[in-house]
Amino acid sequence: MVNLTNISVKKRKKSTFAKQQNKYGWIFTSISIILFIVFLFYPIIYSLYLSTTSTKGVVGKFVGLGNYVRLFNDDMFLMALKNTFEFLIVQVPIMLLLALVLAAILNDKKTRFRGVFRTGIFLPSVTSLVAYATLFKMMFNTDGFINAGLMHLGIISKPIPWLMDPFWAKVMIIIAMTWRWTGYNMVFYLSGLQNISDDIYEAAEIDGASKIKQFFLITIPLLKPIIVFTTIMSTIGTLQLFDEPMNLSAGGVTASSVGPGNSLLTLSVYIYNLAFKYMPNFGYAATVSYSIVIMAGILTAIQFKLAGDKN
Repeated sequence: MVNLTNISVKKRKKSTFAKQQNKYGWIFTSISIILFIVFLFYPIIYSLYLSTTSTKGVVGKFVGLGNYVRLFNDDMFLMALKNTFEFLIVQVPIMLLLALVLAAILNDKKTRFRGVFRTGIFLPSVTSLVAYATLFKMMFNTDGFINAGLMHLGIISKPIPWLMDPFWAKVMIIIAMTWRWTGYNMVFYLSGLQNISDDIYEAAEIDGASKIKQFFLITIPLLKPIIVFTTIMSTIGTLQLFDEPMNLSAGGVTASSVGPGNSLLTLSVYIYNLAFKYMPNFGYAATVSYSIVIMAGILTAIQFKLAGDKN
């Protein structure tokens, strides 16, 4: 009987301890849930509602889908959309291909000083935005290092107006983004390459496959999940492009122009202007924000579809 009593007491203690653990678990979990609702879920829902209003300051008027219809007749929005997709179509493929090639080269055990090169190529992604923007403005100035170097090599006869010409301003932004983010994506590809067995490459080499064939027939197919991931993340990042146009446009962003001829006006900069530069219209700014969400979702779905198996 004594043993049974002790067992019963132990069971009750265990049950009480489990309930206490359960209680404290729910307390800690509830804090994170509350923070999630207050700082993430509520802003998403409220901004979605806000996109159906015309809100100027504290005065708001419900307009339904009127803001979304307005997008198609808004020349500034269409220009920002055009500029953003130009950066997306040109810069993202160049950056990802360059990152993939560099990862393949720096994963080769025959490459000397691999650690030094990996670190050097990755460092731009952790460089201060202000410092790197200032550096690029100095380099691409009319009398800067880039023009001086190109003229010294005989490639150009007169300085290129990088900061004052719409075409060259876009080229400068593309170069700056590629310089900054190539190393970041290279690290993802390097981590994937290190999980591919060397035996596969050795077998291909014995069969007479060149390095180029190995790259296209082995490296790229085996890295497909990581390539899809980096493509989607780079697409979303470019749709939200804000820092480079804001900091690299000559004279900064004004209420009337972002770069020469508004050539650097992107969707995110336009949202900033709508909310803080023009007469603030938070409702329409929220609408432009959700247009980015919709486009990101559509492009992500397309990329998943293209990357899927054909069978």
